[in-house]
Amino acid sequence: MQLKDLLNLMVEKKASDLHITVGLSPQLRIDGKLAPLPDLKALTPQDTKELAYSILNDEQRGIFEQKKELDMSFGIKDMGRFRINLYKQRGSIGMAVRLIPFDIPSLDDLGLPAAVKTFADRPSGLVLITGATGSGKSTTLASMIEYINAKRACHIISIEDPIEYLHKHKKSTINQRELGTDTESFQDAIRHVFRQDPNIVLIGEMRDLDTIKGALTLAETGHLIFGTLHTIDSVHAINRIVDVFPSHQQHQVRMQLSMVLVGIIVQQLIPRKDNKGRTLAIEVMNVIPAIQNLIRENNLHQVYSLIQMGKKYDMCTMNQSLADLYNNDVITWEEAFSRSTNPQELISLTKR
Repeated sequence: MQLKDLLNLMVEKKASDLHITVGLSPQLRIDGKLAPLPDLKALTPQDTKELAYSILNDEQRGIFEQKKELDMSFGIKDMGRFRINLYKQRGSIGMAVRLIPFDIPSLDDLGLPAAVKTFADRPSGLVLITGATGSGKSTTLASMIEYINAKRACHIISIEDPIEYLHKHKKSTINQRELGTDTESFQDAIRHVFRQDPNIVLIGEMRDLDTIKGALTLAETGHLIFGTLHTIDSVHAINRIVDVFPSHQQHQVRMQLSMVLVGIIVQQLIPRKDNKGRTLAIEVMNVIPAIQNLIRENNLHQVYSLIQMGKKYDMCTMNQSLADLYNNDVITWEEAFSRSTNPQELISLTKR
């Protein structure tokens, strides 16, 4: 079987991911669950190498053979775009493929709360989208960029690893830069972005001190910055940003962050009870003045209470979102309970 055949199967079965590894037949992740394709044989090392190398050009092959890792993306007409990670495991090649549809869903299609549009309408500041891998962060970011693209005449620059959704110029001018192809690193791209006259900068992943420092500086100088983190809630996201700095700088960073942080969106994708795909559970923190003060004073343990009571500011905790989905018979109790970081509080919010 050729890789294109497997990608066709991904699209037909509405799978989010394809996994290729030695000793198993190709596996698809459908509605969050991974299952092998039963009609296909287990793959040999030669099989996985041929599948992987069938999509690489000479330059990409050289990079992979040198670094033993490679991130890339490509599109197939009338099918979709695919984000691919190649890696070595026990001397053989493994591959993880993520399906990225050509069409970018709207914020309303995704069921995102009103606060997300409020964040996107801000002229400057820092907006964070957080959650585990596969929680839909890239899709939410792409939808926010498209929302702006339809409304505002501005210059948007994205720095991605790799580029996933492709944007077309509408009211906005959009330039998308890919690590390895268009820039060497997030740090280099952020260092030079000041001279590219952006209004909005999307940073695919805020993964180190230099990238986070650059994002804070951009937000402080009048730009609207979107970034992602792999954190489980809003308080962990704030701590992640502060803790990446040396201890003697952390007070100043808290002051800076309190002034530029607009909001945090935390996402989980959860299988629906009716087996019709997955639904979004979401925590939203809107940085009102009281939360700014708590960040400055390093009283983050009080932030959760403000999110709990912040409905009039379009805020919602993850437990409140999970409870709402369960109470409305969208997800099972087992799913809600397993996704909660505070199950006792969740029990008090649910109708059981």
